[in-house]
Amino acid sequence: MTLQGTSIIGASRGQGNESAGQSSNPANNETLDPNYIAATDKELQHAVSLADDAFQCFRRTSGADKAKLLRTIAENIEGSIENLVTRMPLETGLPEMRVRGEAGRTCGQLRMFANLVEGGSWVDARIDRAQPDREPIPKVDTRSMMRPLGPVAVFAASNFPLAFSTAGGDTASALAAGCPVIVKAHSSHSGTAEIVGLAIQKAVADCGLPEGVFSLVYGSGRTIGQALVKHPSIKAVGFTGSYGGGRALMDLAAARDEPIPVYAEMSAINPVVILPEIAAAKGDALGEGLFGSLTLGVGQFCTNPGLIFIHANSVSHITGKLVELVNGSSSASMLNAGICQAYGSGLDHLKNHSNVELLAAGSCGDAQNQAVPHVFQTTSSTFLASNDLTEEVFGPATLVVTYTSDDELAQLFGSLGGQLTASVHGTDDELASHTGISALMETCTGRLVFNGFPTGVEVCASMVHGGPFPATSDGRSTSVGTMAVYRFTRAVCWQDCPDALLPDELKDANPLGIQRAEV
Repeated sequence: MTLQGTSIIGASRGQGNESAGQSSNPANNETLDPNYIAATDKELQHAVSLADDAFQCFRRTSGADKAKLLRTIAENIEGSIENLVTRMPLETGLPEMRVRGEAGRTCGQLRMFANLVEGGSWVDARIDRAQPDREPIPKVDTRSMMRPLGPVAVFAASNFPLAFSTAGGDTASALAAGCPVIVKAHSSHSGTAEIVGLAIQKAVADCGLPEGVFSLVYGSGRTIGQALVKHPSIKAVGFTGSYGGGRALMDLAAARDEPIPVYAEMSAINPVVILPEIAAAKGDALGEGLFGSLTLGVGQFCTNPGLIFIHANSVSHITGKLVELVNGSSSASMLNAGICQAYGSGLDHLKNHSNVELLAAGSCGDAQNQAVPHVFQTTSSTFLASNDLTEEVFGPATLVVTYTSDDELAQLFGSLGGQLTASVHGTDDELASHTGISALMETCTGRLVFNGFPTGVEVCASMVHGGPFPATSDGRSTSVGTMAVYRFTRAVCWQDCPDALLPDELKDANPLGIQRAEV
């Protein structure tokens, strides 16, 4: 297909003339056509106005019609798969298998939310019926449910061009809630964004919904992104990216006359604990598992295991195989030059730390923007005295920290900020005798992993992909799983409302047949 290189403003295309830049191939730094054009301020204002108008209709759209939209988006993305297979590897360096796999995950996520809203019970309907004869004060009739917030700004992520970007989890859950979405495209994969954006635009039209339900804008985060967050009609923000970027959006949103929630997934090092008995029994297998988790996607997963806690007497059981595999590994292209440069800076910091030892490093190829896997090691005393060692190094690098007692292990966990995941490996007896570790893990993370590795994030109802700050801006939320929809809703109560005026979800007859909490 021929890419146009302009924003998608409802049912129309942008007409500006200021360049937003060209995507480039990270393997060779060659720029890719077309040259993308930034949305003008007028176009941005129009996109938000369309979204505001669309909200008045979309917030009342039935679950069945929202489900139809989400399924149609999935079908349209699947219909565009060959275009994605052609374009996305050029922009990201990702292989065809990853493109197809991520497209499948994205479409599966859309269909999961379609099933959720079609069922209807997600609105958490609660009914407390009136008791007019109650003494000393009659009880009023109150009924509540979750309702959509309003237009949502979504910032596409660099590391998942499909699953966390234009039609990713933020967009899918916001649409499921009944909120129009304006996506700020990521400059690293502008063409991929356009292909997916057109699939969504067509789905909105095919489903007969207002054009303002979806727009996609190009431009810099400092101009287009900030203008979106500051606009009074935007009621929430979804973001996946760096701590600096997420924090800037949080500050912008908090400074508005009407502050709004920012759901930002930002930074995590995802500690892994390997207890002594299992280290001795399965050291090689654990080393292989760590290597696979560490290097998956060139280490560019937000759930990458960047920190490994191992008892000092057991460390050689794990590092032997891990070091062997890392030393035998080769480099691979990262998603873009900026990520690669940041990875290099993180490696330099660890290499120059006086009490951190380089255990292993792979070999570097000739292509551009190459990431070489690395393993470093230090002691608990050094780690506890060095706050900088808790900073994320985004890429295929990990830091092994040795400890000598359970008290030291508890101190290590206590020194960490919020995390997306925390993992522990142990025998059944070890896990049973280390319940305190599980309790510590629960306080600092969104997902506890037992005898597994954190990189895979299943798309399912119970998944939590979140965690306390700074892993995310709001530790009560998740960006994966059906609970993600609640980020873009608020509770509304109807008191003594005539049945005819109630939403169907709260009517006496329960015409939708949903599950309700009734008293």
